[in-house]
Amino acid sequence: MPRARAQLPSEDRKRRAALVLDDGSLFTGFGFGASRLATGEVVFNTGMVGYPEAITDPSYNGQILTQTYPLIGNYGVCRDHFESDSPKIEGYIIRELCREPSHWSSDLTLDDWFRETSVPGIECVDTRSLTKKIRIFGTMLGALKVFDFDEPFDVAPLKALVGHIEDPNKRDLVREVATDRVAWFGDTGKITLALVDCGVKRSIINSLVRRGARIAVVPPSLKYDEILSLGAKGVVISNGPGDAKFVPYVIETTRHLMDRDVPILGICLGIQLLALASGGDTYKLKFGHRGQNHPVLDIQSGRAYITSQNHGYCVDPSSLSGTGFNVTMINANDKTVEGMRHERRPFVAVQFHPEASPGPLDTQGIFDEFIKEVM
Repeated sequence: MPRARAQLPSEDRKRRAALVLDDGSLFTGFGFGASRLATGEVVFNTGMVGYPEAITDPSYNGQILTQTYPLIGNYGVCRDHFESDSPKIEGYIIRELCREPSHWSSDLTLDDWFRETSVPGIECVDTRSLTKKIRIFGTMLGALKVFDFDEPFDVAPLKALVGHIEDPNKRDLVREVATDRVAWFGDTGKITLALVDCGVKRSIINSLVRRGARIAVVPPSLKYDEILSLGAKGVVISNGPGDAKFVPYVIETTRHLMDRDVPILGICLGIQLLALASGGDTYKLKFGHRGQNHPVLDIQSGRAYITSQNHGYCVDPSSLSGTGFNVTMINANDKTVEGMRHERRPFVAVQFHPEASPGPLDTQGIFDEFIKEVM
């Protein structure tokens, strides 16, 4: 039986929505998902596809996400594409919402998913203008509200929040998304690795399991001796949200693991934690790297890779002097650090996401190289 055509809401049955930035800028449009207020750091992602993966990526915790691609929701929502159990964004900003998705794997519409999970979204926003503003002035704090049908469209309370919005980067965002217990994956694996969950994407776990590893996903608060007691021959430090300096307990654990020459692979937030644990430093980027088309250069070979990225902070290369780490990869656009390796000890890290998902598969070999090093 053919699927019934969805009834699109008439203009007078659409919910109004508004976004106010910390500089006082106001963007209005129509709401979808949950009718409520959300605040956070407003960022943008340049990916053309992969919105379910981005929405469920724990690294977006505390952020209101803008998609630069103009049409979102056209292939619906498939739960198999989730990078965690639920949306991790605070709110969602798009140009146009597709309310009649068409894809064989779609479980539900983006609007229905957001209603179920209490995420507010706004469409009909000039996302090009918003993205240009962020690129010029940097990421900003914002407040997004979807008004209910019978609620007066009054943006004055939103405007009153300007200057009073909490900066999510000033709190420990990792604890909000990380596991609180040890979980095992890949029971028949030939090698045991510990994966410190700072907000790990499922694709990282899957990438390691596919390569024959048995993975113990551990809480970020687990001590180094507890990690080693699991029989791990190597440690992966995952991606995650916020400023690495707000998770000193993970920095301390990383330092102890390094002191014992345990092979370590750091991914995204993981590279920043390795740098901090070795005496280096990190800093906040103006507007971050979020998308699936970021070019990275291997310094030694000169080869270029196209990578998937999602981060707002990076390693300060000038701070690595004396740490034993050498920069191995840089971003082709802004020359920021994308990879580093210790000159004598088994520590390697990348700022991008080698598991992609979504995105290009250029750098999947990083997992192979690490497993070989551990074995």
